Amino acid sequence: MTARIAPSILSADFARLGEEVRSLDAGGADWIHVDVMDGRFVPNLTIGAPVVAALRPVTRRPLDCHLMIVEPERYTADFAKAGADGITVHAEACPHLHRNLQDIRAQPHRGASERGRILAGVSLNPHTPIDVVMHVLELCDVVLLMTVNPGFGGQSFIREVCPKIAALRAEIDARGLSTIIQVDGGVSPATIGDAARAGADCFVAGSAVFRSPEFGSDYGAAIAQLRQLAIVAASGG
Repeated sequence: MTARIAPSILSADFARLGEEVRSLDAGGADWIHVDVMDGRFVPNLTIGAPVVAALRPVTRRPLDCHLMIVEPERYTADFAKAGADGITVHAEACPHLHRNLQDIRAQPHRGASERGRILAGVSLNPHTPIDVVMHVLELCDVVLLMTVNPGFGGQSFIREVCPKIAALRAEIDARGLSTIIQVDGGVSPATIGDAARAGADCFVAGSAVFRSPEFGSDYGAAIAQLRQLAIVAASGG
């Protein structure tokens, strides 16, 4: 099993953001997760494409941009130009989701994506059924299942999402697709096993990396622990 750990810079020290990302890179993070919030789709306001552009020279790790915004199609090209390696939009914000995914996949790519182009992703809030991606699943490099209600870091993992993870995994496997199932929200040493057993293979972690009570500022140790817990759980351990 592949267990990608994608630390969310939402939990980083923004006054030292470049240094924080370098530490994640050195610590073995697989992706760097960038939470983009507009204060409209979610009740919080964070960062945009200029920060992605500033981080692009800092790391060779894929920059995984999660757009929690209304009308994400207006900004796809901006994030691609800034150096995004993955762009994930919310199904709830996209009345023309098929078109949005095609647009993401067609953007010029200048980063470090594992598939040689920008990865196109769709995110679903905890209450949103997986049915909404069934007719576009072949266009999804990533399906991000929110395991908290989006908007703020530090929330508790919603375990009721695990059956949704399992159902999506079964559908992906039945179609023979390589779609990555990412989970975001409340991922910690206590919860990552549940998500991995259900079928997730990419894990966004904020507080569990940046504020680990066990490892402190040793981000590499926190990342390694999460990855190992996910691998063991997915293998039946």
